[in-house]
Amino acid sequence: MRTKILCCLISVVLAVCFALPAIAANVSQGKCIANDQTNKTITIEEYGLKKTKDHKYGEPTGKQSTFDCKEALIGITPAPGDILRIAWEEKNGKKVAVRIMNVSKQDLMKK
Repeated sequence: MRTKILCCLISVVLAVCFALPAIAANVSQGKCIANDQTNKTITIEEYGLKKTKDHKYGEPTGKQSTFDCKEALIGITPAPGDILRIAWEEKNGKKVAVRIMNVSKQDLMKK
């Protein structure tokens, strides 16, 4: 009896562990180019993962991405020039923001 319960418990734990990566969102970080309040979109110039003294948030890649942020949880209101970290999911071919964090303003708040 205990063996059956233990096997069921292990099965449930393994199922949850394998399911979590499938529901995780993508993350992009970069400089805010535009924050369109009318259409509820944000455009960023994406940054890469390589950080240097001159680029503490990552080096610019030159790639611009636009995110639909109608349903996103937004921290400090983004302005052009701010560094943003956006968790997003792709829905119907669009990048839909789930959460938007204003990294540069939060760094200022810590000081």
